Amino acid sequence: MSGIDVGEELGARAAQARALALLRTRSRALAVAILPAAVAVVLFAADAQGHLAGPAWDAVRWTVLGVAVVVLLVTVLVAVSVARARPAMSPTVPVPEEGAPDLYRLVRDLADRLDVPAPSAIALTPDCDSWLEDRTHRALRKGPGAPAEAADTAPVLVIGSPFLWWMRVAELRAVLAPVVAGTGPSAHPDIAAARRFVRGLDAAIADAAAPGRGPVRGAPLAFAGWVARLLLRACRDHAAEMERCVAAAASMRAQTVDYGLRIAAQEQVGLAYAGWDRLLTRVALPAWRMGRWPSRLDAGVVSALTELSRRDRLADGFALRLGERPACDLLEEPGVADEAASLLAARLFHGGPAESGPGWAPVDWQQYPDEVVDRKWRSEAARLHRVLDTLGVPRASAADPAVPTLARVMEHLAGPGGPGGPGEALAAGIGAAVAREEAEAPGHGGGQGQGGQVHGAAGSGPADDPLDLWGPGPLPLFPLQPPRTGTELLADHVAAMVCCAAVDTAGAAPGLDWLDGPALLVGGERRADLADPVLSLVEDGDPDPLLSWLAEVGVRSDKPVRLV
Repeated sequence: MSGIDVGEELGARAAQARALALLRTRSRALAVAILPAAVAVVLFAADAQGHLAGPAWDAVRWTVLGVAVVVLLVTVLVAVSVARARPAMSPTVPVPEEGAPDLYRLVRDLADRLDVPAPSAIALTPDCDSWLEDRTHRALRKGPGAPAEAADTAPVLVIGSPFLWWMRVAELRAVLAPVVAGTGPSAHPDIAAARRFVRGLDAAIADAAAPGRGPVRGAPLAFAGWVARLLLRACRDHAAEMERCVAAAASMRAQTVDYGLRIAAQEQVGLAYAGWDRLLTRVALPAWRMGRWPSRLDAGVVSALTELSRRDRLADGFALRLGERPACDLLEEPGVADEAASLLAARLFHGGPAESGPGWAPVDWQQYPDEVVDRKWRSEAARLHRVLDTLGVPRASAADPAVPTLARVMEHLAGPGGPGGPGEALAAGIGAAVAREEAEAPGHGGGQGQGGQVHGAAGSGPADDPLDLWGPGPLPLFPLQPPRTGTELLADHVAAMVCCAAVDTAGAAPGLDWLDGPALLVGGERRADLADPVLSLVEDGDPDPLLSWLAEVGVRSDKPVRLV
């Protein structure tokens, strides 16, 4: 037996030992629950045989019986709550086999080479990660929104959608090897039972914490959640160690398949994560805030990482891989899958609606500069002037004093009293206006663009929406950015006004930078030096750096600017 086989066997045995220890916690809890009933049986049996007679023992017998009945009822309540609570399930885009026969063939071939059961189905997640997910719980098989693959006993393979577009086929196979190898330990009955027990406890805790329960239903669920929390705390260490041993055993088994290539492929995992994060925060988030969602986010990852390869010498050579077959070719309709993953990403990270509508429309990358960047600038510039009107700031002197100009903004921020007076009042007004507009936006999750609360657990009850299988918690589940300060919002709005003036008076144009998002193009070249002059005006009340920048670009601050 090789060293790899020995290491895998040791890891598997350690995982099974931890699973048994975890299940013993369940057995001890059950023993404690039936102990009063056992004592009551012994006392009544003794009475039937003529032992332990007398009024005192009669009182003891009936008291113990009453305690046993109460404890058994409570046990049944907790058991039913744990059994009926729906475990948390990751929001994913299902990939049916007829839509990706080559991908299923690759995964099954990989499972055969690893000598483990093949996953029951494949799904995509808009994140840079891959894992196996058990969807065999009975609660996940009920309701019109339940996935078809949940009826199978094998786990579902969840693949990060950015991997499919950036990685080559061989790299994807190497990265998935240790993940698919985990189906072996998942098939062990002790490990599967231990995982179901832990997931049931976690679901019961989440169910008890769900809002909107009345006192009649809420009190029993709260008690069941308290008991589940005690049990989960008792077996937490065993569960964590079991999963660590399972991962170690799977990793050891996967070393027999594409091990050398996997080392190089892990570099692509880190690169994909960096490009995906930049694409979401710098490119997608501005569009989401405008009520538009880019429909080809995964394809954008390739453009973003190609641009990163061009700029960063550490990434030299990565772009040469693009000549090989991309993993997205394993899908029959990669564009459809990309669109579904892009919409799900908008829901998870921003809280957008589940479907397109009048205020939530898809946008292609070719339309992004005009449909997102230009609209963003002009919307923010219009909001800036509305707040100035509210504050009673007079229009700047111009041929037509009724039209909005950049000069009005600069004169106000550089006026008497410095930035502490007019700047703070303007920032507060803009912050209030943004919060009010976001709260009034129809169909959007709370706190869009301003951050939100992370919810990872699901409650119980059927779900009618296939993309709402993780429960009715607030969206976004994973906000990209914390709330922006008033100063940051003010700087963004002033920069937007400058960009509008540059487009209208100096022949500039809106553009898209794959790594930094909305960009101002002057003479076809991106100008990335606007932030510092704007901050000097907003924070210090000093207009000179911005005046120099405007003169260099040829922007007329006294000319009218078109707003939305």
